[in-house]
Amino acid sequence: MSWTRERIEETLERQRKYFRTGATLDADFRIRQLKRLRVSIQIHEKEIQKALELDLGRHEAEGYFCDIGSTLMEINEIIRSLKKWAKPETHFSGITCFPSIITKVYKMPYGTTLIVSPFNFPFLLSLGVLAASIAGGNTAMIKTSSKTPNCTRVLRKVTEEVFSEEYVAVVDGGHDTADMCLEQRFDKIFYTGSPEVGKHILKMASDNLTPVALELGGENGNWCIVRKDADVKDAARKIAFFKMCNSGQICINVNQVAVAEEIAEEFVEELKNAFLSQIGGNAPENPEYPRLVSADAYRKCAQEAEEYRDRIVYGGYGNEHKLKYSPTVIYPVDIEESIVKHELFNPLLPVVPFKDDQIDDVLDKIADREHGLALYIFTKDIRWAKKVMQTQQFGGGCINEVCLHLMVKGVPFNGTGHSGMGAYHGEWGYREFTHPQTVLIGSSRFNLALREHPYSSRKLKLLKLFEK
Repeated sequence: MSWTRERIEETLERQRKYFRTGATLDADFRIRQLKRLRVSIQIHEKEIQKALELDLGRHEAEGYFCDIGSTLMEINEIIRSLKKWAKPETHFSGITCFPSIITKVYKMPYGTTLIVSPFNFPFLLSLGVLAASIAGGNTAMIKTSSKTPNCTRVLRKVTEEVFSEEYVAVVDGGHDTADMCLEQRFDKIFYTGSPEVGKHILKMASDNLTPVALELGGENGNWCIVRKDADVKDAARKIAFFKMCNSGQICINVNQVAVAEEIAEEFVEELKNAFLSQIGGNAPENPEYPRLVSADAYRKCAQEAEEYRDRIVYGGYGNEHKLKYSPTVIYPVDIEESIVKHELFNPLLPVVPFKDDQIDDVLDKIADREHGLALYIFTKDIRWAKKVMQTQQFGGGCINEVCLHLMVKGVPFNGTGHSGMGAYHGEWGYREFTHPQTVLIGSSRFNLALREHPYSSRKLKLLKLFEK
């Protein structure tokens, strides 16, 4: 049965009524639901892997690492710590509130939540976010991407076997269906995707003043900087691995590499060697290499590669029937060219040479553009790298590594500006889906009349004394 406006409204109203029963408020209830979700994922692991292969050409190892295993890790962390996170905080109210000296901060769920998930990690970026929503005590509707129909089918199976629609519902359909969801008055919206769609979601959410969390790829893509003192082979190996992962369709992927020209030629050669050793000489024919999500995505990638045909030093070919385009290195590219001013979301990799002693100019140009979701730096000068990481604005990143900051427990995953707002993973996800509610517990004994009329100079002196 397809999702109509009436069905969406009816399902949301059922979820709102279910939330008001108070069933989701109990921490033990939430933990039970998370355990049921975990078991369902494990039961359907093979089906999930097959769906990822059908929709994205994923090898089962990459599917497990990027979607299944990562989601299970997220759920496990929440289950272990939820009761501690959910415990109300107790604060001393202060002498100015005497005799009402106890204040509580309760972590209250928002209520009904809408999760709009993308195609690139259809399980991690739906069920991983769902786990945070459940942990917070909310109900949820998940609007999946129309680009991954097989994943949506399995996702619905995973959730429907353990949850009723009045608690968790999976909604499929295109942009019109997403807009029908956004027209409703949800209590919280969480979206992962592009800045363009993020702006649209913010505008629609504003009609109901619904709080929104956005995890966006960034308008100008994510930079990787390789200084002349870097371990060139190690940097090339890690960048090559990451650029091939999901065929470059990752919001935190390396969009372009700025390389010190003193080592640029060496870096390009090591990058070629890394691609060859990891995926072979004909990536589009390698069954381990993922495909682009659609014919439109393939054509866009191929067309942009043609614009730089004279500077392609590796790759530059594909299999349109399989929707696989080879990892492609474009060198040299000027920092002002169009290809390094937008998110690519494909396996093209522009390499921008710069004089190492002019690194500050490169950082200034990056800072002048929209904030990225990630920043990667390769250098032996860790002190300098730490300084850069604390002065540039971006979501998160790594020094002498790529992507693994996403896997660290207890730390937030988030963007800033055009790469997003809000944060999640672990306790940060719990916080994103709860509202901290401050409640002072009053006393009916020993109350002072300082705040009450009539005022006097003596009362004013005492008030000033207390507040000091």
